[in-house]
Amino acid sequence: MARKKASTHTKSAASGKKEDLPTPHRRSGRPVWQGHLRLSLVSCPVALYNATTRVGDVSFHLINPETNNRIRMIPTDPETGPVQRSDLVKGYEIAKNKYVIMSDEELDEVKLETTRTLDIERFVDAGDIDRLYWDKPYFLVPDGEMGVEAYTVIREAMADAGRIALGRVSMHTRERLMAIEARDGGMIATTLRMANEVVSHKSLFDDIPKMKPQKALTDIAEQIIAQQEGAFEPSEFRDRYEEALKELIRKKEKGEKITAEPPPEDTNVIDLMDALRKSLKAKGKAIPARMAKSSPKKKRA
Repeated sequence: MARKKASTHTKSAASGKKEDLPTPHRRSGRPVWQGHLRLSLVSCPVALYNATTRVGDVSFHLINPETNNRIRMIPTDPETGPVQRSDLVKGYEIAKNKYVIMSDEELDEVKLETTRTLDIERFVDAGDIDRLYWDKPYFLVPDGEMGVEAYTVIREAMADAGRIALGRVSMHTRERLMAIEARDGGMIATTLRMANEVVSHKSLFDDIPKMKPQKALTDIAEQIIAQQEGAFEPSEFRDRYEEALKELIRKKEKGEKITAEPPPEDTNVIDLMDALRKSLKAKGKAIPARMAKSSPKKKRA
């Protein structure tokens, strides 16, 4: 009996809707890594694509104001002067001004299995991974049609189990821990920071004075929190600094007059209860009388 051709359609684990698997002709950009995703003895060719972009960022060049020319950074030896970038080699400093020189060929010898294979080692609950460890997301997609069936099996099994897979991959001269999860007919692979990359908060948090605030204060604060609850809508949040920079550049280009914005008002809190009450009223909800009376108003400085 002929094997049925693997369909490029699948149901999303979250919505149950029919979704299209990514196909090579619909992808944009170059993959940051190509290799095989492996679960025990099952493997399939896959590729990682950036899930985020910095295309819209405002960036500046260094300009010589006398000539309006862009400055070029020229590699310079402090003893002999300018050198060709193509002649430079990599060196690791083992002591002050003492280096171990490494050639590209020697660095290529440092190859692990994870250079070409993303091997799933463990499955965990998403809640088990502290958010401090989450780093950069990538789209993990089949690399060609040959591995679509195996990719689909791994993805659906992970979605049904409700688990996140952990594996390691070597890219950008480092071996990185990856968290893989089923998402909308495909998979997301997010790099996780290693333990030695996460700074302990103990030395900072231990300096915070131990105190318990008055319940009347926290009660009002909780009401303010309840008033401001809502769904996370990424489109509602924009980089206002970036927008202001672009507007400043537009004005300069048009030769418009640049006027400085007035500094923000001083927001130092003198009476915490008074500030909380005003915050609550600003949202159109009066504060209960029992709370207003529970904490005497302090004299202003």
